[in-house]
Amino acid sequence: MFVQIGIENVHIVRNLMDEIFDSGNAVSIITFQKTGFKRTSQFQNVADYILWYSKNKEYKFHKLYLPKVLGDLSNPANRYDQVELSDGSRRPQTKEEKANPRLLPENSRPYQLIDVTSQGGGTEQLNYRFQGKEYMCPANRSWNIEKLDKLVAANRLISTGTRLMFIKYLDEFPVFEITNIWSDCAITPDMVYVVQTNPSVIQRCMLMTTDPGDLVLDITCGSGTTAYVAEQWGRRWITCDTSRVAIALAKKRLMTSTYDYYQLAYKDVGVSGGFRYGSVPNLSLDSIARGETSRVTLYDQPEVDKNKIRVSGPFTVEALPAPVVKPLDETYEMPEDYTAKQADWRDELLATGILGRGGAKIEFSRVEPLSGTIYLQAEAETIEDKPRRAVICFAGENKPMDSRMVALALTEAEDLRPSPKLIIFAAFQFDPEAAKDIDSTKWAGVTCLKVQMNTDLMTEDLKKKRSSNQSFWLVGQPDVELIQIEKGKDKGKYQVRVNGFDYYDVKKGTVESGNAGRIAMWMLDTNYDGMSIEPMQVFFPLGGKNEGWSRLAKTLRAEINQDLIEQYAGTVSLPFAIEGGTMVAVKIIDDRGIESLKVLKVGG
Repeated sequence: MFVQIGIENVHIVRNLMDEIFDSGNAVSIITFQKTGFKRTSQFQNVADYILWYSKNKEYKFHKLYLPKVLGDLSNPANRYDQVELSDGSRRPQTKEEKANPRLLPENSRPYQLIDVTSQGGGTEQLNYRFQGKEYMCPANRSWNIEKLDKLVAANRLISTGTRLMFIKYLDEFPVFEITNIWSDCAITPDMVYVVQTNPSVIQRCMLMTTDPGDLVLDITCGSGTTAYVAEQWGRRWITCDTSRVAIALAKKRLMTSTYDYYQLAYKDVGVSGGFRYGSVPNLSLDSIARGETSRVTLYDQPEVDKNKIRVSGPFTVEALPAPVVKPLDETYEMPEDYTAKQADWRDELLATGILGRGGAKIEFSRVEPLSGTIYLQAEAETIEDKPRRAVICFAGENKPMDSRMVALALTEAEDLRPSPKLIIFAAFQFDPEAAKDIDSTKWAGVTCLKVQMNTDLMTEDLKKKRSSNQSFWLVGQPDVELIQIEKGKDKGKYQVRVNGFDYYDVKKGTVESGNAGRIAMWMLDTNYDGMSIEPMQVFFPLGGKNEGWSRLAKTLRAEINQDLIEQYAGTVSLPFAIEGGTMVAVKIIDDRGIESLKVLKVGG
């Protein structure tokens, strides 16, 4: 398990992890430099921490390496300050050569000098004769005469005047082992999510502890970086998130990404058999003295087949099923904790208002409990030239707003005096039928609104009530048509046209027709079962020329139908036949990441 955490809470999480896993199963704390920093009164915090724990000490581990780069003062290659020329002569590198390795003579070999002695002195300090001169082993040190003879035979022993040293060439071990300090992960490329982690950080964690075919779990999806990296490296994955914005970003990222095709170690076994990896020599004083050779595997450098390109494999997007809401009897009482949460939601609503298009807001002068009703839990008054009365129906944290709750809330609203001008349905999730009922309710002088509640409200104890919070968002009404094709080769089939969203204009107080330019992504299920979306077609209208399917098309070139890929960037579906089902579902995600589901009944 790897847990990323900042400096503010690393000590708390470490204690929790020790309690759960036992402190003896703490593998390491990795420090990695991140892009942003938080100013303090003393210095800048530029690092996050990864707490690495295992269930027990018998865990899988692959060493990872970075290249030794001459000229980089922070790189171990900086110690290779000697050079052997093509004629076999040896000398120290010049100051200019150290600063700019390109100045080194052609076919030269950088090397460093390694002490040939080891700690601990023997009972007898033996001298060693080299090139006509006697050398004494230093006090409290020892050397192996037999090894020295073999180094001489291999032309790998050199004198500095007073000491004997071993010559180790850079190309004999051109990499160095990664430690728990990662200073090369500060830049996150193509960042699309506020807390997106650099893929190289997750990649290292994954490559160190898993093999192709292993299963990786990330319980905080974000922009889908873990799933993206897992797809890249042939790992199976499960990821989840409470944010619909995060899930939408992850879906788009996975569906439009391309990857290198790695050569399989055993073609008949498949990915689970592993990849063919690159390797480098690993020669040391002992191995040279023994006449042995060894190599280390570079698990982050599989061999690439340049003639093939991969895309993400099939995956499903699933949600927890909506719990059945039991009928409420006359003695219904609101649970105490639910009442407390509603009090917090009312306070937040008063502080933040409801965010509409273009930053416009519905703001309130008061938001108070509403007595005498069950399904309408609050009333409010807008801040306008002519204030309007609003009543509010909150769904619970653990259930969607369903059609029954909508119907009962509307029944209560009919009996209110004076009548409200706004009926606000606020929920973390809307049942498709409930959303349809709200959108189709037409009362003279009354406007029904759907409001998306930000999942941050589930952690209200951590969230301060600021007017800048985006806790409540207006949800548009999807404008979707189901069209039966009447002529041509697709006669009798259907198409779906998405015209956009109808949005409530906060300033005008009316519902205005939108356009498809606000749609980031939409999905079509041609055989909706009433429970879950299984998209047959997926579209990215906002992708533009360099995003979404367009970017995928450029990469795959002749491998795909260019005309077809352009259709997947539009707002009209491909023709489809109705096979057994009577419902078609369209899920639309707007440019704010808010989802709406429209269910269309065939023939109805």
